[in-house]
Amino acid sequence: MQSGRSKFKKWVLKITDKKNQVRDTMMGWNGGSNTSSQIQLNFKTKEDAIYYAESNNLDYEVLESSARKVISKSYADNFK
Repeated sequence: MQSGRSKFKKWVLKITDKKNQVRDTMMGWNGGSNTSSQIQLNFKTKEDAIYYAESNNLDYEVLESSARKVISKSYADNFK
């Protein structure tokens, strides 16, 4: 299994909705009247994302990605 690292040098600001979502009984979908939870903003730097959150009085939490351990192996190792 491969996990790509394309576009990993960006910072994402997701607005979370603290209210409970309503489950539609007929279709089974989750929904609500607050559309702000559907917003996702991308920033080039962490500082830009923090500045935006602070200037708009948003509570934020910075989640740094952990170091990745890459195990190099060949395709032939799958058949041993």
